[in-house]
Amino acid sequence: MIDLHAHVLPGLDDGVRSPEEAVALAREAVAAGVTTMAATPHVRDDYPTTPEQMESGVAALRARLAAEGIPLDLVHGAELSIDRAGSFDRDTLRRLTIAQRDRHLLLEFPYVGWPIMLEALIERLGELGLTAILAHPERNPQVQERPERLEAAVRAGALVQLTAASVLGQSGRSARRTSERLLRIGLAHLLAGDSHGPGSRGTLAAAAAELGDERLARRLSQEVPAAICAGEAVPAAPRHHGSRWGRRRRAAL
Repeated sequence: MIDLHAHVLPGLDDGVRSPEEAVALAREAVAAGVTTMAATPHVRDDYPTTPEQMESGVAALRARLAAEGIPLDLVHGAELSIDRAGSFDRDTLRRLTIAQRDRHLLLEFPYVGWPIMLEALIERLGELGLTAILAHPERNPQVQERPERLEAAVRAGALVQLTAASVLGQSGRSARRTSERLLRIGLAHLLAGDSHGPGSRGTLAAAAAELGDERLARRLSQEVPAAICAGEAVPAAPRHHGSRWGRRRRAAL
């Protein structure tokens, strides 16, 4: 599996606090079947991580994982707050893309409130050749109230990333129900761990198993993340799945 959302760089945000915790998190991920992980520190007002800090952190942790013999491919990334995304120049945005492929940019969907001009931002990023990935919108009360509201963002070019803890019900019933609904109507594209330290709830493997559909689980945790890591277009979704998570009322967007 490929996990494109992890706060695994020590000391940069509210994730792991030390190199030892980072190694422990990496070991847990590998044991659960993760082969590639994106380091995605917050980039927002309270954690204004710079590209230089992220790149230095990735280099240091890669060296530590190699020394420890941990077979985890660590790639670059960031979780950029929506309200700051429009303030960065093109080169900075490129350096913050997943695996620095200059294609996919992870945006932190707010926990409350609907982001103003969301579709306009997604379209602007698209004009720069960047595809927005919206992290954990299923936790937002406005999305929970009406998941279909994300359709305009997806039509504008965004991808939706669900968090494992939400699928497993560990972020509350509303987040779980919303995750299910988004999958059923074709408005969710990949799963991620959003781990903040060793022992984090909601592993990617458990969430994939919870779907009860091997084909759907493979798409969300392997095929789509692999395309993103390679800087490629996301493969088209199959029209039907056997589980209740994947029965769509219409074809995926």
